[in-house]
Amino acid sequence: MSEPLLKVRGLKIGATVYPPGEKPHDIDIVHGVDFDVQKGKVLGLIGESGAGKSTIGLASMAYGRGGVKITGGEVWVNGRDIMQSGLGDIRKLRGGEVTYVSQSAAASFNPAKKIIDQVVEAAVEQNKFSRKEAEDRARVLFDKLGLPDPQNIGDRFPHQVSGGQLQRCMTALALCPEPDLVVFDEPTTALDVTTQIDVLMAIKEAIRDTGVAALYITHDLAVVAQVSDDIMVLRHGNMVEYGPVDQIINHPQEEYTQALVSVRSIDHEEKAPSGDPVLSVRNITARYKGTQFDVLHNVNVDLYPGQTLAVVGESGSGKSTLARVITGLLPPREGEIEFAGRTLSSDLAGRSPEDLRELQMIYQMADVAMNPRQTVGTIIGRPLEFYFGMKGAEKRKRIIELLDEIELGEDFIDRYPAELSGGQKQRVCIARALAAKPKMIICDEVTSALDPLVADGILKLLLQLQKIEDVAFLFITHDLATVRAISDSIAVMYQGKVQRYGGKNQVLSPPFDDYTDLLLSSVPEMRLGWLEEVIANRKMESAGN
Repeated sequence: MSEPLLKVRGLKIGATVYPPGEKPHDIDIVHGVDFDVQKGKVLGLIGESGAGKSTIGLASMAYGRGGVKITGGEVWVNGRDIMQSGLGDIRKLRGGEVTYVSQSAAASFNPAKKIIDQVVEAAVEQNKFSRKEAEDRARVLFDKLGLPDPQNIGDRFPHQVSGGQLQRCMTALALCPEPDLVVFDEPTTALDVTTQIDVLMAIKEAIRDTGVAALYITHDLAVVAQVSDDIMVLRHGNMVEYGPVDQIINHPQEEYTQALVSVRSIDHEEKAPSGDPVLSVRNITARYKGTQFDVLHNVNVDLYPGQTLAVVGESGSGKSTLARVITGLLPPREGEIEFAGRTLSSDLAGRSPEDLRELQMIYQMADVAMNPRQTVGTIIGRPLEFYFGMKGAEKRKRIIELLDEIELGEDFIDRYPAELSGGQKQRVCIARALAAKPKMIICDEVTSALDPLVADGILKLLLQLQKIEDVAFLFITHDLATVRAISDSIAVMYQGKVQRYGGKNQVLSPPFDDYTDLLLSSVPEMRLGWLEEVIANRKMESAGN
């Protein structure tokens, strides 16, 4: 076998931390990792948040972000140890031999510059191509990546294209200088499944057609299985398992890898509705203030006590807008909301304390949903004070009961949010919502920012708490695996309308409407060759039409 394009040996990466009230000290993030990437091959790096995936990916460019530094080992690119290279050589490496595709294209592009100017910049600066040659190459890449109007889309500004299109533009930016290695850092994590499948197809075909090597970083094993030749599983900065895709997916050796492969094994049977609905959404039509177009169109759904209604659809379908109407943050233009046998005021200001207490919400980003200066006890205790007037020992006892319910325990009562993991933060947000003794909780993408194993734990916790508290959940998500795991009924939304609605088994059983069929067929499956099957089927459908 020829010399690897990228060869990493004994890679160690560390950082200096500054804990409150303590002396700064160094910690290790990555503990001596070895791997190779051959020309034209893709290595998938998978693991939970904090495993060291992105840190290792950036190290292949001799870069450490946020005070992170490479403390040991060797990183060889094209036969030379780049850790021994001077600054000038490193600048030629970045954007020339090695390029990078970040998770959020929207945050990476300059909003004030046209897309084409940003796509060709590195190729021109690295003297790989003239400006005209780079622009011609960019348009070829736009076409290859399936972007609409490839000759002219580069003249748009980033805000004038969709999220999926902008992510493909970033892939074009990375491929334009004809690099030898591309680092893909969770390039589809923030995308809906329908958009994700298009971007995955484009990345897969671009890698095949250009022959570049790639590192593909993700926490989704089903996704990485579709684009990688080999997979390295990481945890806490250590390599857990490393081998061909078939071995990792079908014959994992390590317990942690086996857990990743079997994640989302929840088998929640659909419960039949009983009694009167706790929530009835009736003929809701809504638009945002100052606009002339409705974003919700005659929406009707019911949610029953102790059940979960999953509202699913791509970005812009109206899922979160419906939640805003239900919570009173966006008064509807038409229709009404009935809750617990009474008609709710369309405006939040007109709702009673009882309305506010019985209808709670858990947000997607636990990080920004909690005051970083308050302890866990203060955060959970606030609803107990506000709604029930609890103080002192009575309040502390109830806080501890809630901490036990979310499987954290009394030891967490005096911790601050910064001292918690992502999953622990979300559990605290769940406890805060439960503290109000609600009849219903709106869960807005509460697991989408979490790693699969952590998300699985949160879903199991919610189902367990639902049995204990008999609370109803309105679960907003674009993750079909979550929908299957937790829902009793499903509303599929598309362009502000309810496209398909009913019990879980009914909605997920054929015959399907075109949009639901597209949505279900776009969910990555953890088996080899799935993406190729989807590509072939869609090409056949296009040819037939």
